[in-house]
Amino acid sequence: MASEKQLTEFLLPQATVVNPPQRSRKLCWAVIGAFVLAGTVYLVPSLALLLSHALPSCLHAHHSRTQLEALCPQESSLYPQKHADLWADLDHTYGADDFKKNAIQWLGGAVRVPTVVNDQQRPVGEDGRWEVFGPFHEYLLKVYPVVHSTLKLTKVNTWGLVYEWKGTDANSKPLLLTAHQDVVPVEQGTVDQWGHPPFSGHFDGESIWGRGSSDDKSGVIGIMTTIETLLSKNFLPTRTVVLAFGFDEEASGFKGAASIAPVLESMYGKNGYAMLVDEGGHFDELFGTVFANLAISEKGGTNTRVTVATAGGHSSLPPEHTSIGILSRLLVELESNPLPVTLARGTPMYNTVQCYAAHGTDLPHGLRRAVVASSHSDRALSKAQKILTAYDANFKSLIGTTQAIDLIQGGHKANALPEEAWAVVDHRIATDSTLVAVQAADTKRLTKLAKHFNLTFNAFGEVLAEGGSGTLTLSDAWGTSLEPAPLTPTGVNAKPSRLISGTIRAVHAATAGEEDGIVIAPSIMSGNTDTRHYWNLTEHIFRYNHWNMSGEKTLSGVHTVNEHMRVEGFLGMIRYFTALILNADEADL
Repeated sequence: MASEKQLTEFLLPQATVVNPPQRSRKLCWAVIGAFVLAGTVYLVPSLALLLSHALPSCLHAHHSRTQLEALCPQESSLYPQKHADLWADLDHTYGADDFKKNAIQWLGGAVRVPTVVNDQQRPVGEDGRWEVFGPFHEYLLKVYPVVHSTLKLTKVNTWGLVYEWKGTDANSKPLLLTAHQDVVPVEQGTVDQWGHPPFSGHFDGESIWGRGSSDDKSGVIGIMTTIETLLSKNFLPTRTVVLAFGFDEEASGFKGAASIAPVLESMYGKNGYAMLVDEGGHFDELFGTVFANLAISEKGGTNTRVTVATAGGHSSLPPEHTSIGILSRLLVELESNPLPVTLARGTPMYNTVQCYAAHGTDLPHGLRRAVVASSHSDRALSKAQKILTAYDANFKSLIGTTQAIDLIQGGHKANALPEEAWAVVDHRIATDSTLVAVQAADTKRLTKLAKHFNLTFNAFGEVLAEGGSGTLTLSDAWGTSLEPAPLTPTGVNAKPSRLISGTIRAVHAATAGEEDGIVIAPSIMSGNTDTRHYWNLTEHIFRYNHWNMSGEKTLSGVHTVNEHMRVEGFLGMIRYFTALILNADEADL
């Protein structure tokens, strides 16, 4: 906005000052009168025009400000009250150099025990690669002796870990904290790109480096460190605390969390847990404000296999189109016509955008006004989406159903016509869509081409057309399709949501020294966590481990080279788990 000085200079341009020649008094008055008349004719309409634009804008801005708090209401910082003395004591403990050194050693040591899991590993007991978790369990037993002598440990499917810390009140539903022990592989061709060896657990004075330092041994070690420290302070919980650590989250959790889930349900029943907190959201500065992305849902997922089968033969006598050629044309059709993307009201990502508009201090031009009006204006909603997509191309992937052609195969010899060619299209399903809708969209986009190539078209078990030149089959590639996760309740009546939000704000204030320095924004996970197997346990599922992304250019090397965890961020995670346990212990959930 122009300053008052600039506005004055615009309306009344500065003229060069000269000494006028002597005129008669009458002439001077005539000149003055002319200027007054000119001002009346030209200046007043200009002012009127300016005000006609400025006043509605000012009134609109004032109107918007009155709505901002309602767009994204915030909880007050929630500090332990009953356990206030313990919280203060732990604050001192966590700030000590000795504790910091131990935390670095504990996380670094965990990284130095590789626990790599690959896709499609055979069942436990049949595949020796699962044995990597034996040394890791020995490491946990060595580092956390009090946890293992106090909590009840149940091993599930050999390598899954469930710890139960019994509280004194059997009527209070337990707090469930989850994480995963496994890590993704390190591509051998990228080892020389690491600043420090990928399983070194090296500490460079600022960060612990290595695979799993962020995803997700920081979660396992952060939780275990918290429990061990609370036990050292003779804390006895009122509310039971249950820990569940899967061992193949990076392979969708079908042998780890999927085996743990029925055990947890047998312990406390369906919907038997007060709340569940898993890995996930982080906090970072965006639009001039620090936002905590509290994930209250996850996208669904499906892999569509596109298979084309045609007659084989010698390649010296080829048909007009081989199966590979037809498949290529089908894939181009999918990429040329992606699924439509719409920012939808009532979704977690819409809530996120509302929080940006309500609390961001450095927003893209027009965003705040568009978001405020978007609750009742489709045009404004579309404008908000356009502004955010221009600001960050990844925004489109977060709000819509995505597609990525990740696998392709066809042919076996250069002079033999390929009898079959196939590809796999990975979809991440938007929280306001469904698996059926995505499969229907894939089917519709390929129907015309199936007819064009005269193919028998079988889409997800239903024959839609008959043809004589081959077959086109769409199917669920692995049989592991997943609907979007249920939305975790939020708002004034959702006590767990209010508790974790207030806890995050309190921990940030305690570490940053600034009250109200962080805004909680309901959000989503674009991928899936082990919580996909835990929907029966509670409707209050949160994916957030207080991971500090401020100043990081990428996700701290997660799933790629140079994965690391800043030690101050790790200490913040320990404070977060501590405050969460203490606050949940005092709360009526």
